[in-house]
Amino acid sequence: MKVLLDTCVWGGARSILEESGHDVIWAGDWDTDPGDAEILMLAHREGRILVTLDKDFGELAIVYEQPHAGIVRLVNLPARQQGPICARVLASHGEALQAGAIVTVESHRLRIRLVDE
Repeated sequence: MKVLLDTCVWGGARSILEESGHDVIWAGDWDTDPGDAEILMLAHREGRILVTLDKDFGELAIVYEQPHAGIVRLVNLPARQQGPICARVLASHGEALQAGAIVTVESHRLRIRLVDE
């Protein structure tokens, strides 16, 4: 799967996801932060699932109906757990994400908001 990691996601998650076979871009490698709306638009244009810690992307997608290619929001997870947990979420819910789902992941809870909700 194609994935875009937001700057707030631990950079080490990139290699973990790449080892799982994903095509990963980390926004932390960019010279400047283009802002949430631009990041979401880029992820959509490239068909990349956006992985973030930021709840603003969900608001852009749901309230403002901005198009996206799936969003994974990681909530209160230690940095070194972000990569392995994200890899498991992509493996188990990748199809729903590619269809535009928003998945919120906490340490003991996972919520999936499907496209039709």
